Amino acid sequence: MGKIAFTAKQNELMCTFKRSELRRINILQGSVSAGKTWISLILWALWVAMRPPEYLYMMCGKSLQTLKRNCLLPLQELIGERNFTFSLAAKEGRLFGRRVMLEGANDGRSEGKIRGITLGGAYCDELTLFPKDFFVMLLSRLRVEGAKLIATTNPDVPTHWLKTEYLDNDALCGSLLSVFFHIDDNTTLPADYVKSLKKEYTGVYYDRFIRGDWVVANGAIYKVFSDAPRSYDIKSSDLPSGFEYLNIGLDFGGNGSKHALCATGISHDMQKIYALKTERIPAADMTPQALYKRVYNFCEDVLKRYGKLSAVYADSAEQTLIAGLRQALRPIGVIVKNSLKREINDRIRATTMLMAGGRFRLVSGECGTLIDAFRGAVWNDKIIGKEERLDDGTSDIDTLDAFEYSFERFIPQLIRSEK
Repeated sequence: MGKIAFTAKQNELMCTFKRSELRRINILQGSVSAGKTWISLILWALWVAMRPPEYLYMMCGKSLQTLKRNCLLPLQELIGERNFTFSLAAKEGRLFGRRVMLEGANDGRSEGKIRGITLGGAYCDELTLFPKDFFVMLLSRLRVEGAKLIATTNPDVPTHWLKTEYLDNDALCGSLLSVFFHIDDNTTLPADYVKSLKKEYTGVYYDRFIRGDWVVANGAIYKVFSDAPRSYDIKSSDLPSGFEYLNIGLDFGGNGSKHALCATGISHDMQKIYALKTERIPAADMTPQALYKRVYNFCEDVLKRYGKLSAVYADSAEQTLIAGLRQALRPIGVIVKNSLKREINDRIRATTMLMAGGRFRLVSGECGTLIDAFRGAVWNDKIIGKEERLDDGTSDIDTLDAFEYSFERFIPQLIRSEK
């Protein structure tokens, strides 16, 4: 592994390891970019290297792809391909000769994947995103002598099962080690980067991902926008001469809602996003043909103003309407693709980060419905235990969905990676 320089907080954890004071459950929690993942991978690799080679081990993430991005590739870079190889297709790796199973914990059915096995140790990335049943089952699989779990996580709601049933459970004090990392503990980060990161997170996301607090989301979602909406305005004449991607998001309305369209442009350097034009269309009593005509006209106008469209990303739940729309837009060469439908809170987090970082602009004269949607969006205070955007008809969720569909595929490029 070579000589490695630790921060004071990371060195404190490594001293705990050297004194053989790790416990059965070891959770590294706190801010983003605080050095949790990096040191957890070093800790995991060293610990596994000292364990019996005949034991079976496991590394888990929300999905195999996020596990690869967050952990598998960084671990391979840290210790070399000679010491760690993996295959997502086989869902298996080799760490210092030890067999390591790889698993995704993306829903309540995931716990069935690990029933019946016996593990000598486990590693979990972004633990608050795991279903509780999977975690409970995983702990029950750690049944050989000295088996341990090492996990990283950012905070969530204070009623999250991980906090209430494990971190705050006094009965587990002898078998659970919780280590808190703050972004300021990571003294390897450039000061400008830390300053920029702190600016990009706002509201509940600042409290959780910068301060490291377990807090409830409440009130306005896009307060950073509502506090100064005019600061996000840009004149058409000041827009870039072209875009890397010019997309349209389309949300199909149902009972009591409306169809919504939103055109956005992403800059060539993948740093900025511009909302160019929005429109809402009454859904009641509108035939598919009439809808196709409205969408056709919207696309044609965007084409004339801004150039070739990359794609229309339409609500993937309506495949029949999408099939008809593909035919309707073929004469003007517009491609229609399914929306990715990332988790709504991931889309919200990306939007607020772009806003706070000065990387979002809109043409206000063309985006009135989007402005109203941002101003009206609030958290649902009736939901306990998780965040949910209120969707009871009192705010324009349709336009927010359309806006998010237009750029959600490019969120990894737009938002810097967290280490």
